[in-house]
Amino acid sequence: MNHYETVFILNPVLSDTQIKETVQKFNDYLVSKGAEMISKEDWGLKKLAYPIQKKKSGFYHLFEFKIAGEEITAFELEFRRDDSIMRYLTVRLDKHAAAWAEKRRERVKSTKK
Repeated sequence: MNHYETVFILNPVLSDTQIKETVQKFNDYLVSKGAEMISKEDWGLKKLAYPIQKKKSGFYHLFEFKIAGEEITAFELEFRRDDSIMRYLTVRLDKHAAAWAEKRRERVKSTKK
């Protein structure tokens, strides 16, 4: 199983309920394919660097998970099929990036307390 990180941007016109349902849909998809969810982060509404689909902002979410490499293609296909997703990026983390991600998670936890 490889270690991955996916960041995706949701359309800003969605309601809170629609955002939660969409995020839960992708979480459930990964779990159904045997993924081990390491962390999920809601980064909130952020201004985009450039307009996407004539929108200037979007709701950012991050998933960090472990899954077999052959499942990523089907996972990204689900992003392309969903109209509420404006952009997504999935990267495979090597051991150095995974260590950095763990430090970042610890830093986020300590700032929330």
